[in-house]
Formats: sequence, structure tokens, C-alpha cells
Amino acid sequence: MNNFNITEIASAFVVLFAIIDILGSIPVFLSLKSKQKQIDAAKACIISFVMFILFFFAGRSLLNLFNIDVASFALAGSFVIFILALEMILGIDIIKNEGTHSTATVVPVAFPLIAGPGALTTFLSLRAEYHIVNNITGLVFNMIFAYFILRHIDKVERIIGASVIFILRKFFGVMLLAIAVKMFATNLEIMIAN
Repeated sequence: MNNFNITEIASAFVVLFAIIDILGSIPVFLSLKSKQKQIDAAKACIISFVMFILFFFAGRSLLNLFNIDVASFALAGSFVIFILALEMILGIDIIKNEGTHSTATVVPVAFPLIAGPGALTTFLSLRAEYHIVNNITGLVFNMIFAYFILRHIDKVERIIGASVIFILRKFFGVMLLAIAVKMFATNLEIMIAN
């Protein structure tokens, strides 16, 4: 246990917390909920955690197996975020509900909102900075926080109020759109350069 380091855990937690930005995604979660899309908090966090761990240990190999580079992976994630942002801004459904039960647990909550391309590649890059045990511990704390927010999204909605949620939804829709455009442009530039 001499690899266990509180400073490294705190650093890994803060970096991932900023990239995952679960607080910034609250309006997105509320937008999904308003469309009767169910979110299973535990399942979303477990799936996200598994994605992070798989990417941490086998990310590059997994992408290489499908002949996909990190830039292409991030580019694909930018499309999902772009569509989600348009739904929030315009108040329309682009991704149609399939079947009687509509769930948003896997897409877009687990991927790309929690375990997005940026967060996955950042977590992979932390491998060079901190010991594995500290990176994973920092990730676990982020998943616990994400679970708490998702599990209590109804209370968050009651505290914030409908009018504030409407404004936040539109504002964060535009922010999400900007993130998607930036992610698209950055990774397209990387792909063209290669």
C-alpha cells in the first residue's frame, strides 16, 4: 500500500471532476428526464466506470483492433454531444424513442456525458502522471459523486425550479454545442494532420 498517495488521489479526482463535469451536465439530465427518458443512476455509473477501466488498461489496443485512432473516437463522440445539444436548444427529439420504455442510461448518460472521449483519453493520460491505484481511487470518488447527482436529480430539480431549469437547459445546450464543435474541429485537425 506504499503506492497509495492522498495528493495523487486528490489530483486525479480534480482533473477527472473538471473533465467529466457532472454538475455542468445537470441541465442535460433534467432535459432527458423531461422527455420521460429514464436514467438508472447505478447502472450509468457502473457502465461508465467499466468503460474508464477498460480504456485505461486497453484503450489504445482496443481502438487499434478496430483500426480507430483516438481522434476518430473523439470525433464520433462530438456528434452524439452535438445532437444532444440541438435537442436541448430547439426542444425537439432528434433521437427517437424506441419501444415503450425509453432509457438514456447508456447513451447519452454513461457515454458520452460521464465517460466521454475527452474524459476517457484524459484518464488514459493520467497513467503517466500518477500510480494506477491513485488514478482508480480518484475515478471511484468521481463515480460516487456522479451517482449521488443522478440518484437525486428530482431533488435537484425541485431546489432549482422550473423557470431556472428552462434557462439553464438552453444555456447549457449552447455550451454543449460549443463543446461539440470544438471537439469536432480539434480532432478533425488532428486527423487531417495525420
